[in-house]
Amino acid sequence: MRKRIHPGNPAAARTPGIIVAAFGRHYEVDTAAGRLQCYPRGKKSNYACGDAVEILRGGDGQGVIETLRPRRNLLWRSDAFREKLIAANLSHIVIVVATEPGFSDLLVSRCIAAAESQDITPLIVLNKADLVDRLPAARAQLEPFRRLGYEVLEVSALQGAEHLRQRLKGLHAIFVGQSGMGKSTLTNALIPEANAATREISDALDSGKHTTTFARLYPLEPNASEDAAEPGNEAAAGWLIDSPGLQVFGLAHLSAEDLAEAFVEFRPHLGRCRFRDCRHDSEPGCALLAAVAAGSIHPRRWEHFRSIRAEIAEARRLNPGW
Repeated sequence: MRKRIHPGNPAAARTPGIIVAAFGRHYEVDTAAGRLQCYPRGKKSNYACGDAVEILRGGDGQGVIETLRPRRNLLWRSDAFREKLIAANLSHIVIVVATEPGFSDLLVSRCIAAAESQDITPLIVLNKADLVDRLPAARAQLEPFRRLGYEVLEVSALQGAEHLRQRLKGLHAIFVGQSGMGKSTLTNALIPEANAATREISDALDSGKHTTTFARLYPLEPNASEDAAEPGNEAAAGWLIDSPGLQVFGLAHLSAEDLAEAFVEFRPHLGRCRFRDCRHDSEPGCALLAAVAAGSIHPRRWEHFRSIRAEIAEARRLNPGW
């Protein structure tokens, strides 16, 4: 007779797993024994795609999440009143832009700042590079990031994106970017069995239609997610998370100091202002303003910093709890 395991029994065996999809309080968890539909114990539900967890298995392919293993990092966004967990335990954030429709370089800076604050390596992918007439403008828009040393890969999802496949091998990465950039098409090119939904771009709005409604993790090698579910094997194989399209990426959880540190070109100048409480606005002897004037900080990146900093200040005014 099969022994029944009671949830209250401390001797009950817990099964390690990795969250491969998250929607509300419902999670799909891959384990060495297969995929289970899981729910958190209690009212809290602070889990993200990519989290390593321990679950208590039940019947009918279900389970209860009992323990969250220590995270390497957490990618999330926030505004004055809401937080959205995106993914955990990442090595790279792949910021997908395209030659068309038009993309926001401010959103690229936001994603990079979020990554830098969590020690995640940014990688910028310029998709639809086969549209050669639009390529020069897109390259010019990305040049400030390239000059900072951020890697920019030019690919075409429709032509297979083989170069990107090789670059992602062994990584724990997530695709982020605006709708219509081709994230789901890239996912299908790299992982044909994913069958991620794609739709046509809305020419009238010069923006894409949302095609992914929740984050999902796909192994980049056979049995990768099952291998990662085993204790000590989290880095055994690579995986990729496809995430919903973004139009905004709030960083209200960062302080002004954290934000400045997340702009890598600011780091050599931080702490060198004449006044210790310099706000980097118009104060005399501001090292950052001097760096902008000298060309060490690109004017566009300086605009991005000031825009995000003002947004953070407004969020904290509306919600002093930050």
